[in-house]
Amino acid sequence: MRLATLNLLNGMSLSDRAVTPARLDEAVRELRADVVGLQEVDRGQPRSHAADLTRSVAQSMQAPYWRFVPALIGTPGFDWRAATDDDPGSDDSGADDAAGAEASYGIGLVSRWPVLSWQVTRLSAASVRSPVMLPGSKQVVWLKDEPRVGLAAVIETPLGVMTVATTHLSFVPVWNGVQLRTFTADLAELPGPRILLGDLNMPPPFPRLLTGWRVLAKVATYPAWEPKIQLDHVLASGDLPPVAAVEFPELAVSDHRALLVEF
Repeated sequence: MRLATLNLLNGMSLSDRAVTPARLDEAVRELRADVVGLQEVDRGQPRSHAADLTRSVAQSMQAPYWRFVPALIGTPGFDWRAATDDDPGSDDSGADDAAGAEASYGIGLVSRWPVLSWQVTRLSAASVRSPVMLPGSKQVVWLKDEPRVGLAAVIETPLGVMTVATTHLSFVPVWNGVQLRTFTADLAELPGPRILLGDLNMPPPFPRLLTGWRVLAKVATYPAWEPKIQLDHVLASGDLPPVAAVEFPELAVSDHRALLVEF
């Protein structure tokens, strides 16, 4: 069983800053994952050809269970508003059409194994601006924080029923710790064991210290071309078999390495 976390950077390749479906498909197939947590995911955005990127990842994985949940409606860095539970995401029901959807941005979770239930946790934005380095450059800009969201799935896996979750936390220090504690408190109400896949925007040892969860992978993941810091994490709570392998490949998309654990 292989579980991965991947910050998609809206499917963009840093080689030419283009979003190409073939590259995304190549990246996903290279992972060979059974469950993937996705961050920086577009749906209905012009910059990614109005695609539903979570649906695209599910198709590449040939995975029948998936869900996208928006953190904001609009386009990051331009006009947007915080998403609410009343705003549509998309899922494996196939009932909605990304081409006609309002542009949104958030996270996704894709599974080859049956999902028994889903749970969403809304995480509010910090009230301050913070410095952020632009992808693929050394330019630093001060950005307004965005709302975040956590998505959990109770999944029937070959290892038994477990909860697998994903999130993309704030880049504002301390506030991302508040968000992490809020989300893991919600996850504690779901069936164990539990695994959290995500871009937590904080280095070790803070995820472990803030949650008490075990760290399943210790490796630098950012920036993709020369990793110096671990921002992407796989954390666990409850009884799981030993990790057989950890991988952190540089893929055809994103400024992050993917992070994958295999049981």
